[in-house]
Amino acid sequence: MKSFHMSLGAGLSGLELQHHDVPEPGSREVLLRVHATSLNYRELSILVRGRYPLPVKPGVVALCDGAGEVVALGPGVTRVKRGERVMASIFPRWMDGPFSLEVAAQLGGSLDGMLAEYVVLSEDALVPVPTHLSYEEAAAVPCASVTAWNALTGAQPLMPGDDVLTLGSGNVSLFALLLAKVSGARVIATTSSDEKAARLRALGADHVVNYLKNPRWAEEVRDLTGGKGVQRVVEVGGGSLEQSLRAVAMSGEIGIVGSLAGGSSTIDASALFATGACLRVIVAGSRAHLVRVARAMALHEVRPVLARVFELDDAPAAFAWYFEGHGFGKTVIRVAS
Repeated sequence: MKSFHMSLGAGLSGLELQHHDVPEPGSREVLLRVHATSLNYRELSILVRGRYPLPVKPGVVALCDGAGEVVALGPGVTRVKRGERVMASIFPRWMDGPFSLEVAAQLGGSLDGMLAEYVVLSEDALVPVPTHLSYEEAAAVPCASVTAWNALTGAQPLMPGDDVLTLGSGNVSLFALLLAKVSGARVIATTSSDEKAARLRALGADHVVNYLKNPRWAEEVRDLTGGKGVQRVVEVGGGSLEQSLRAVAMSGEIGIVGSLAGGSSTIDASALFATGACLRVIVAGSRAHLVRVARAMALHEVRPVLARVFELDDAPAAFAWYFEGHGFGKTVIRVAS
């Protein structure tokens, strides 16, 4: 079988193809024939920028997202059966509850990931694929969707009629838009171009604000909410935190998703106190988050946005294409047809 491996800071040229025997599942483990996997910003942080907050073992099998077919069961498996289509939770030991170091083992990090023809995973890590999704679509779901869901349904439940602000058109923001809409929220999105604005509206955004045309876009968001501000902000990158604080409603919540592209902000403690808002750091999500996302997507037939699908042998080209910033939606690698 084939697999692609990476190491912290190895660069795009450091993505290494290896050949080895198909692994065998142990107790309560499952052998999965991977059909598709997808890229997230974390892979560029690990491979290109050489920075990641969690451990990454040298030569780890790359990528945390993936979907495939169960082809063999180890002793004691009861949660899945042969032939079942499943997605992998990126934190196989994080079942539910708050995140902690005890459950921080992560696919494509301290654990081998999904960019391989076959993988062995704990049965606890697997969630059935919604029937309306292809393998390529299912492979786009786990990381970005649970991050968005966690940001939307955190310390305070998202209520129908709430206003949600999503920033940009990255994959977490796109999932936040889709999931907020099926939850009955009104979505205000920010973007940098008229073309992207049109695509965001087509996905259901109620209002789109161009942050390049209006650098003080928080004022426009406030106007759109009658001066009240939004109940929830999905803040990606951290570079726009000052504006997010100005846009959030009293006692609202800002979910801070990573530090994409090295974004940084200085928090004005007075501004934070004045909003009464909660700043909450989002660390992707648990298996329970993925189960709930899958249910929501199945009920409303939500489909992820795919930018481009590459074949397994073209994995290095997929990484390069994604690194160059192409596409609107997920970059997927098809492993098996």
